[in-house]
Amino acid sequence: MFEIEWGRMTAPELKSLAARENSLAILPTGALEQHGPHLPVITDTVSASAAAIGAARKVSQEIPVAVLPGLWLGMSEHHFPFGGTISVDHQTYHAIISSVVRSLRALGFSRLLIVNGHGGNIDALSLAARELAVTFAMPIVATTPWMLARDEVTAIVESKAPGHACEGETSVMMAIAGELVRRDRFEAAIAQEAPAYNAPPGFSRFYSFSERAPETGTLGDPRRSTKEKGEALLAIHERLLVEAIRNERLWSAPDQVWAPGRGRQTTVGAFVNPTEKV
Repeated sequence: MFEIEWGRMTAPELKSLAARENSLAILPTGALEQHGPHLPVITDTVSASAAAIGAARKVSQEIPVAVLPGLWLGMSEHHFPFGGTISVDHQTYHAIISSVVRSLRALGFSRLLIVNGHGGNIDALSLAARELAVTFAMPIVATTPWMLARDEVTAIVESKAPGHACEGETSVMMAIAGELVRRDRFEAAIAQEAPAYNAPPGFSRFYSFSERAPETGTLGDPRRSTKEKGEALLAIHERLLVEAIRNERLWSAPDQVWAPGRGRQTTVGAFVNPTEKV
């Protein structure tokens, strides 16, 4: 089996891997934030890393791939009222992702897949993937597996998911690191009924998690969580990531829309050097 975890590889091994055609780096992103009274604060990072590593192992014989250590620092200011949370603002987060991409380009990697495990990062990563792909002329794809195949997830869990520290997340943590799950705190996790604090469809505004899930910091019911459900959910995430890695349309070269003269050239999506006649 090929080694695919960046942190377990040597610099010469990574240098050789980066030099291969279509070399792929995978960055799991998560958070360090409260997950109710029953789950560890590293939950989002651990789940994203597990899915990324599992998918990478499945494609490692056909694709040169390395999974970076999970980025535990995310946008989690909405969880501050519950303690245990470290966060950055959008500007800082964008700068961190940009620096990772710049480093990968300097090392010679061809493309980047960002596997996100935290809802608070979704908007920032969507923007970063679009902007940085053009800035660094590098295919960058960001995804949050929890937001994919919702029907399949719903068929596995018995309560509403995905939520926060819910049956789904709790089951996944049981499958990855069951010793970190406080099963004796499940009842405490549902002690407060969560109010309907969400903006109407089509509107955006800030709500802290103390407004959305007061007292417990939990959205969902972890009591029916099992290791088996977690393994099934992780298998779905891994399968979807493998499909994305193999999807050539996702990895086309980004159109260099900011290149001088681009506005005078082809409108069919392929950049033509402005010094060439069209």
